[in-house]
Amino acid sequence: MSPLRATVNCDLGEGFSLYTLTDDEALMKTIHLANIACGFHASDFTIMDKTVQWAKENSVLVGAHPSLPDRQGFGRREMIMKPEELISCFVYQVGALCGFLQKHGIVLNHIKPHGAIYGQTARSDELARAVVSVCGIFSTIDHPVSFVGLAGTAHQRAAEDLGIKFIPEWFADLEYSQSGELLITQVHDPVKPDVIRNRVERLLNFHEISTNANTFIPLDYNIDEVTICCHSDTPGAVKNAELVKSIVDENNHRLSGSSV
Repeated sequence: MSPLRATVNCDLGEGFSLYTLTDDEALMKTIHLANIACGFHASDFTIMDKTVQWAKENSVLVGAHPSLPDRQGFGRREMIMKPEELISCFVYQVGALCGFLQKHGIVLNHIKPHGAIYGQTARSDELARAVVSVCGIFSTIDHPVSFVGLAGTAHQRAAEDLGIKFIPEWFADLEYSQSGELLITQVHDPVKPDVIRNRVERLLNFHEISTNANTFIPLDYNIDEVTICCHSDTPGAVKNAELVKSIVDENNHRLSGSSV
């Protein structure tokens, strides 16, 4: 079994105008990767600019977090889109974020779909190839853009087929079914710290995913890195991210001192 290194990621910039969803500035101090909303489920030009600035100040790698065009449903309602339409939808959003990245002198690290389209593309090879292909559009020879998604799904297959670096993601504050399906909720319920700790330690130490039936599913044996998501709109988000990062930092420090 390969050692499992980890990072912590969070979906940020999900307010609008004067309305804020959570304390993004505080969350930036607890993560390694920021997935910044691009305007179709949340965010606007002011919030996007400020969120990119906070990421730079905290040396956090920035990814785009494009969505279906559904502000009213916060991007968590499914929608039928053709692959070519979905590509244009994502290019539009990622391009907007890249303008602010250029302004602040940093580069795009990855793309992670938001909400309903995350689940839809995990299930559909055709849709997955569409969104993963957008990474190639924004990649350069010197700086390839990675794709963050669910291991063992169409996300990983599309990335491997298209030659895009794949970063497997696991969620500390969402549940998984007995079959390993991520249960994406429109409103996230609070999760007790002990539950989060047990889930994360089980993943890192035993390479197992905890399910809502109190069973465990083995992670693909070929995976040696994972990024752990703590949602910004889950109650207690900052405390959750602080807890997960403390576990991850201890885990990575232990691996760095090992011979593997």
